[in-house]
Amino acid sequence: MPIEQDVVARAARGDADAFAQLYESNFDRVYRYLYVRLGNPTEAEDLTQEVFAKVLEVIGTFQWRNVPFASWLFRIAHNKMIDHIRRERRVERVDSEETVLTLDEPDPAELAEHNLQLEKVRHNIGRLSPAQREVIWLRFGAGLSTTEVANALGKSTGTVKALQYNGIVALRKLMEQAG
Repeated sequence: MPIEQDVVARAARGDADAFAQLYESNFDRVYRYLYVRLGNPTEAEDLTQEVFAKVLEVIGTFQWRNVPFASWLFRIAHNKMIDHIRRERRVERVDSEETVLTLDEPDPAELAEHNLQLEKVRHNIGRLSPAQREVIWLRFGAGLSTTEVANALGKSTGTVKALQYNGIVALRKLMEQAG
């Protein structure tokens, strides 16, 4: 039985040390995911704690289905984030003289600008070398660690770090050229 499966199985049986190991190995990744989505470090930290409280509550129901434990964990994190956003929408802090845009009604100009920038980034990532492109997508698109990217690509962590650095430098130059 692979190490991760063993740790998850022990945590599901109530082994506090095994759960602590899962917590330690996944806390930063869950926090970063929530922070990027929410943009508020305090909310992200609180929600990360809620995610792990939920995991502790339901880990006994986890079943292996040919996907990593992290997939299940991030599904819980995503659901907690959606619940949080829905709760926040219900709490309206509206000054009678202010106009408030909700998440359902984004400013069309801001949305168009965001989409244009995103398309420029995607286009310019496509202009990187295949190795740089793959590292950039895995690191920032999939949120994998340097070690996880290295294992996935069969490269050393030093090579992955160099590809990431050079890819970001090249991408920055391409973005500046695009204006």
